[in-house]
Amino acid sequence: MLEGVRILDLSHVLGGPFAGQLLAQLGAEVYKIESPDGDFSRTVPPHWFEGDSSFFLSCNRGKKSVVLDLKHPEGKQALIDLVKAADAVIYGFAPDVPKRLGIDFESLAKINPRIVVGELIGLHDEPPYSKAPSFDLIVQAIGGFMSLTGDKGGTPARAGYQIADLAGGLYLAVGTLGALFKALKSGKGTKVQVSLLDCQLAMLTWQAQNFFISGEVPRANGSRHPMIAPSEVFKCADGEWLAVSPTGESFWRDFCGVLGRPELAIDPRFSSAKARIANVDALSAVLSQVFASKPAGEWEAEFFAARVPAGKVKDVNESVTQPLAQLRGMVDEVANPATGNLMRMLGSAFKFEGSPQLAYPPRLGANTFEVLSALCEYPQARLLGLAAAGAVVQAA
Repeated sequence: MLEGVRILDLSHVLGGPFAGQLLAQLGAEVYKIESPDGDFSRTVPPHWFEGDSSFFLSCNRGKKSVVLDLKHPEGKQALIDLVKAADAVIYGFAPDVPKRLGIDFESLAKINPRIVVGELIGLHDEPPYSKAPSFDLIVQAIGGFMSLTGDKGGTPARAGYQIADLAGGLYLAVGTLGALFKALKSGKGTKVQVSLLDCQLAMLTWQAQNFFISGEVPRANGSRHPMIAPSEVFKCADGEWLAVSPTGESFWRDFCGVLGRPELAIDPRFSSAKARIANVDALSAVLSQVFASKPAGEWEAEFFAARVPAGKVKDVNESVTQPLAQLRGMVDEVANPATGNLMRMLGSAFKFEGSPQLAYPPRLGANTFEVLSALCEYPQARLLGLAAAGAVVQAA
């Protein structure tokens, strides 16, 4: 889908690299531009595979690593020459850094008028916010997300994964695609900016819209949906948890049938969606007793057979080994080119004809000479001279 599209990925840690990996999964050629120290994510503990941090491995598949020292004039020139051959640049620096480095959109557009710049920032690009650190947890907090997560009346809870960083990466990838399409149609590049905070606010969707209309502030409600009942998790006979959400009257009747409690469907307290919400505590008490009679797996199988929305709460091990994950190709075995040993890695959520099988994440500087030779037509003598001067680094 993006075959032949060249992306320079100057981002680091998680949000930007995740965007770069998504673009690679769509077929783009993604070149990870790193400093001699490398992306900080290469150093994140505690889990490693043959010297590579699991954190780094998670969001850098299918890329080539090019190490440039942008503080060195020749390293900076190498980046300029790469921009001439590229279609897009993505990065996630503090807002004042791109201009200081000379890689802001205005500077890059003078080098390549078709260039697209996808910029990921934390909060806002003007003082005093431009200097504020914006780690994932903080953005979850100030973006309203944490107020909706956790038990009712309990301690606010963060998401189990970095929802602020990852949502930012998703928006960055989508924005970059839109800008690439515009450049393709007009022949003129553009810049798209994505703020981590903006993404969290945008994802409030109906919670924010409800507030705008009613003035009622949404609050955390555990696993229970505030507008649908039943729609929550219940503990089963084996101590495992089952999520159920029989939304709509047809599903509700079938749900009661699977429970062996068809009378619940016509009980005045529960016979309509409005009644179920009004009497959700009573309904939850009844269902808690029913679900305690069988293991979660048995309930899950029975609901699946009846086509009623329900599923066991699976841990990461269960989720990536379930048959559906295999059927959907969501777990790959990828060989480390340095050793030939296989590592399980997550597959791509994009399914299309000719979708690429992404390679193992690159070693730091593994492709510096290859890329500068192919895209910038640097001869071997120049590459060796740049390496000797410390302007670029080619992995041994």
